[in-house]
Amino acid sequence: MMICQHFLIELTKEQEEKLFYTLYLCRKLYNYSLDQRIKHYKEKGKGLTYREQQNMLPQYKKEHPEYKMVQSQILQDVLRRLDRAYKNFFEKRAKYPKFKDKYHYTSITLPQCEEKRNFGKKGYVYIKNIGYIRIIAHREFDPSKVKAVNIKYHAGKWYINLSVEIEEEKKVTIGEKAIGIDKGINAIAATSDGELYSNPKWLQKAEKNLKRLQRQLSRKKKGSNNREKQKRRLAKLHEKVANQRKDYLHKISYNIVKNNDIICIEDLQVKNMMKNHKLAKSIANVGWGTLDTFLEYKAERSGKIFIKVNPAYTTQRCSRCGKIVEKDLSVRVHKCECGLEIDRDINAAINILHEGLRQLGIAA
Repeated sequence: MMICQHFLIELTKEQEEKLFYTLYLCRKLYNYSLDQRIKHYKEKGKGLTYREQQNMLPQYKKEHPEYKMVQSQILQDVLRRLDRAYKNFFEKRAKYPKFKDKYHYTSITLPQCEEKRNFGKKGYVYIKNIGYIRIIAHREFDPSKVKAVNIKYHAGKWYINLSVEIEEEKKVTIGEKAIGIDKGINAIAATSDGELYSNPKWLQKAEKNLKRLQRQLSRKKKGSNNREKQKRRLAKLHEKVANQRKDYLHKISYNIVKNNDIICIEDLQVKNMMKNHKLAKSIANVGWGTLDTFLEYKAERSGKIFIKVNPAYTTQRCSRCGKIVEKDLSVRVHKCECGLEIDRDINAAINILHEGLRQLGIAA
C-alpha cells in the first residue's frame, strides 16, 4: 500500500529562485494547455487527450527553450493534472477547469523516483537542475520505497511529500475487540465503548484566533502592505491549525486501530452534507474525511478490518431494544422506554458497531 510522508525542506537562495521559476513555467504550461483544449474543442468539436498533448510537448519545448531547465517528467505531470481536472469535471466531482494564478499552482511532482539517482545522498533529494535539497526528516523513511516526490510551497515554507510504498503487516487473528464510531460536530468521534473525542481547548482557541485575524484582514485596505502582512499572518496560523488538527486526528486513529481488531464507521456522504452552508464549515473544521482516511490506511497497514456502514437510523434507533426514538439535533441524550439513557452519539456508535458486525456475519 502507499502512504504519504510529509517533511519540511531546506533550500539555498539559488534553489528557491529556481523552484519559484519552475512553478512559474509549470503554471504557464498548464494555462497554455487548458487554452489549447478549449480552442481545439471550439474548432473541432472534440477535446484533446493527455496523450495528444504529451506528443505536442517536445515541439512546445523547442519553441520555448526556457523549459530545458525543467525535467520532462515534471512537465508531463502538469498535463496529467489538467487531464485529471477534466476527468473530475466530466464525472461531476468538480467544476470546469480554471486557469491558474500563482496562488493556485504551488507544487511540482516528480512521478517516478529511483533510490540511486534521487536519494544517493543521505538526507537529501536530488531534482535535476535544482540540485540536492536537504530534507528535515523528523522520522525515518526508506528511499528505496519512495515512488513519487511532490514539492510544495505553502505559507512561506517549502515542503516535500513522499509517496512511499509499505508492506502490510501480517494479518492478525480477529479477536473480540471491535468498535463502532459515530462522527459528530461537538465531539469529533464517539465510540461504542463510551469514549468521546472532543475538540481540544487549544484547537478551539486557535480557531477563535483565526476568526479574529480574518476580521482584521477584512478591514485592511486592498493592495496595501498591511493587508499583505495580515494575509501572511493568517496563512501561517491556518497552517499551524491544520497541522495541529491533523496531528490530533493521527493520535485518535492510532489509538483506535491499536486497541481494536474491527473498526466500523458510519459512511457519511460528506460531499453532499457540505452543500448545507450551515454545516459546511463545521464539517470541514472537524475533518471527518481525514479521520476516515487515517483509520482506513492504519487498519490496512496493521491487518485490521475497516468497514463503513449505512448511517440510516443509527442515531434514532435504541441500541438496547431496537425501538426508534425520534429526536432532533438539540437533544443530546438518548432516552428510551426500555430504560436506556445514554449519550446520543455513543448510542449511534453502538448501532454502527452492530450493523458492521452484521455485514461481516459476526454475532454482536
